[in-house]
Amino acid sequence: MRKFFLCLLLSTVSWAQTPEARIEQIVQSYAVDHKFMGTVLIAKGDHTIFDKGFGYANLEWQIPNTPDTKFRLGSVTKQFTAASILLLEERGKLKTDDLVKKYVPDAPAAWDKITIFHLLTHTSGIPSFTGFPEYPEFEKKPATPEELVKRFKDKPLEFEPGSQFKYSNSGYLLLGYLIDKISGEKYPQFVQENIFVPLGMADSGYDRNATVIAHRASGYTPTPPNGEIQNTGYIDMTIPYSAGALYSTTRDLLKWERGLYGGKVLQAASLKKMTTPFKDNYGCGLFISTADGHKKIDHGGGIEGFNTEVAYYPDDQLAVIVLANLNGGAPNEIANKAATIEFGGKVELTSERKEITLKPEELGGLVGTYSLAPGVDLAVTLEGNQLWTQLTGQGKIQIYPESPTFFFLKVVDAQLEFAKDSSGKATQVTLHQNGQDVVAKKK
Repeated sequence: MRKFFLCLLLSTVSWAQTPEARIEQIVQSYAVDHKFMGTVLIAKGDHTIFDKGFGYANLEWQIPNTPDTKFRLGSVTKQFTAASILLLEERGKLKTDDLVKKYVPDAPAAWDKITIFHLLTHTSGIPSFTGFPEYPEFEKKPATPEELVKRFKDKPLEFEPGSQFKYSNSGYLLLGYLIDKISGEKYPQFVQENIFVPLGMADSGYDRNATVIAHRASGYTPTPPNGEIQNTGYIDMTIPYSAGALYSTTRDLLKWERGLYGGKVLQAASLKKMTTPFKDNYGCGLFISTADGHKKIDHGGGIEGFNTEVAYYPDDQLAVIVLANLNGGAPNEIANKAATIEFGGKVELTSERKEITLKPEELGGLVGTYSLAPGVDLAVTLEGNQLWTQLTGQGKIQIYPESPTFFFLKVVDAQLEFAKDSSGKATQVTLHQNGQDVVAKKK
């Protein structure tokens, strides 16, 4: 299912004279509004064009974020796990079409048809352990990979292997478990020796709670109702393992991007397998899509206190890396906006949009329920002289008219564009968000 994100915004800025200056304004608008702390790096080819830190790596001591600050990556870890599996395949240690049972003899009968490729592409049907009701309790306690696998091994599959895409942290944890068994090395050691050291990524590694790691950022989380920033909750870093436990810096991740897409990590056939979508625009540890007319390969991450986004546009050799030590959607939004600017497009911030006044009868023609995706509706309601929208399972948000058919949201970086029939009634709405346009027909 396509995900629709509610992401936090923005403060007043003005148009810039150069792309880099405009990007600076965009990032500063998030930072000034206490929605982003972190680092941003943009590079094209061999040239780094933007490389700055914003806010604080540690709020208590007012220690600034810099390009040397180390951040937990969350699910950006998955591309390193996928590359590790493909390296083992190149060395003849496994095949991605091998059944998981070949390496896990005590696997349940439900796993009889699951291959390593299914794990890589989130098509195994194994439920994600981070969605279990008991997860908030067990994430605080250390566990071995074997113990983690036991927590989901006997759960029923959610669908026939290979038939659907559904994001599963369990699948990527199981891949790390396979790396341990097949390579004879623990996952952290394998990634260190086979990726980080060869690429000179000296500021990257597997995060451990007890280890003193120089320049590691503290993680923070905004809390309702007013977004007050607090220290994030605790997670034992043995829990995310190969699904989300690595840390890095923007500069090290640039080495990774250049190494991976420059042929220094994988052979051409393996890289093609990794970056070819199987289902729902997902390859092996990476999403593959088109944004602003440009091919995009990316993955984001989220873990307690941290959100990340690493995007690469191969036809343009453009890398956009945003790491944050404050939870929220800012890294994804900043990365998308920065790419749009680099491609010569314009980005209009919410603070730059001009609200107009419409008559109640004009607003009334837009009221209704619109289908965004199976099981996801967008309801538009009129209360007094104000129009509101609500996604399935989320709260109401007011929308503001910029024209009789174009509305914007102030607490979400998104816009709604309505299409009307001859009677003035809306027939569909297009959601513009994160560089994508999603059409929703009226029910």
